[in-house]
Amino acid sequence: MKQRIAAERPPKKKKKITLFDAVLYTVMFLFVLTLLYPLWYVLIGSLSEGQDYNGGGVFLLPRVWSLSSYQVVFRDSELYMGFLITVARTVLGVVTSLLFTAGVAYAMHSRELPAKNFFHWFNLFTLFFGGGTIPFFLLIVSLGLYDNFLVYIVPGLYSVYNMIVISSFYKGIPYELREAAHIDGASEFTVFFMIYLPLAKPVLATVGLWIAVGHWNSYYDTMLYTSSKELHTLQYYLMRIVTLSSLPSSSGNLPPEVLQDTISTTISYAAIVIASIPVLCLYPVVQKLCFSQGVTAGSVKG
Repeated sequence: MKQRIAAERPPKKKKKITLFDAVLYTVMFLFVLTLLYPLWYVLIGSLSEGQDYNGGGVFLLPRVWSLSSYQVVFRDSELYMGFLITVARTVLGVVTSLLFTAGVAYAMHSRELPAKNFFHWFNLFTLFFGGGTIPFFLLIVSLGLYDNFLVYIVPGLYSVYNMIVISSFYKGIPYELREAAHIDGASEFTVFFMIYLPLAKPVLATVGLWIAVGHWNSYYDTMLYTSSKELHTLQYYLMRIVTLSSLPSSSGNLPPEVLQDTISTTISYAAIVIASIPVLCLYPVVQKLCFSQGVTAGSVKG
């Protein structure tokens, strides 16, 4: 029977590539190339011998391969301290910010919220108007957050934009689920943690990625609100190497032949590659959460 059905099906016609398709594919290929080539250039620069790279002409592959720049970076204790601080602030920042922002979005989504219009417009006002850097710095000092690890966590607990995104996603969840849970005696916390958060995994994964990338790439708050080296982040460490064009503090302990194969540019490229690897590994995980899971499939009975 299957063979008969297959025989009755008309053969598939091969799609002809038109001139428009060829031009479109060419433009998209060039666009992707312009996005990927800077990453490739940084990678080959980090793997190049410093003095040879300084002579120019390195575009596709290193002329002289060398891992000396990575040896210099990995021998620096400030790299490991900055890496630990950055990982800690990223993990804690994502978890606390998601819970707090998702909780506010849940409250704003509720039809029974008193003065809902006031809170809505108040949030929109803070989205477009801010106090500025100096008043915010004085607020950080008055709260005792200056030169404190919590300065990385507390100011980023809540984002109006992320709240609006999550609240908009909540609108796609049938409100009858919430009402049915209340009829069964469930509290607001139970509904939030047991119903809304599991169903909101795609949007939470997306917003969590935004927050994680923001924490991972941040160095401005380190520069303004900290003074001790124990709180320096990985990106601040990287910024100092790139901006000051100086070798890491531990470079004096390395053999002379290693230092001869490096320059500040190749060392900064190596630090950039190291700092980019965790974020590149995070994207496939978030993509799986966003696109491979249904939202409300099977949650409402007919």
